[in-house]
Amino acid sequence: MDNGRTALILGSSGLIGSHLTEQLLKNPDYKRITVLVRKPTNKEHLKLQEVVVDFDDLVNFREYFQVDEMYICLGTTRKKAGSKANFKKVDYDYGVEATHIAKEQGVKKLAVVSAIGSNSKSRFFYNQVKGKMEEAVAEVDISATYLFRPSLLLGEREEVRTGEKVGELLGKMIQPLLKGRLEKYQSIEGKTVAKAMIAFMKKSRSGVHIVESNLIQKIGSI
Repeated sequence: MDNGRTALILGSSGLIGSHLTEQLLKNPDYKRITVLVRKPTNKEHLKLQEVVVDFDDLVNFREYFQVDEMYICLGTTRKKAGSKANFKKVDYDYGVEATHIAKEQGVKKLAVVSAIGSNSKSRFFYNQVKGKMEEAVAEVDISATYLFRPSLLLGEREEVRTGEKVGELLGKMIQPLLKGRLEKYQSIEGKTVAKAMIAFMKKSRSGVHIVESNLIQKIGSI
């Protein structure tokens, strides 16, 4: 396995991150997939390197950022985080710090999961934090940066999020009505987002690219 690309994933246990990990491990273009986790998962694969880290101290794990590509799939909810400060830590601080370390270590391509409606000037805290995260990541100026904005996510999670389950059911009910300019609000499978992220990372592009949910759906469904 001397030839092939290397990738680092933050958030590999989440809905999108778990699919992304599985898809990259099966992809012959990659020789090593490194995942940074809070606690061991006991998952084993010839190409998998699992590293237990303290996300509050990522700088001391900088050697694991020496990869070709980095995927950031971090995210939580206000309820699970317990406070706005803790939510911001997961959805902003960790990703932005990881991006700075990646730049320092020579990473050339970056894919980040954000959310539909991200806007640093939004009145809604969630959208505001996501928007500020996007801006901060873009300023780091990694050669190719992709910011993915999926709509309501579908798929089985390790943790049960009751609010999201209700939203998922409602999303499926109104799905047929979301056409034209509203198409990007259609719910989307986590595995589809993961597939689209990998597809975009194959492209020979530079600069910052925002990928809305309808385009994620189109590319991830090919």
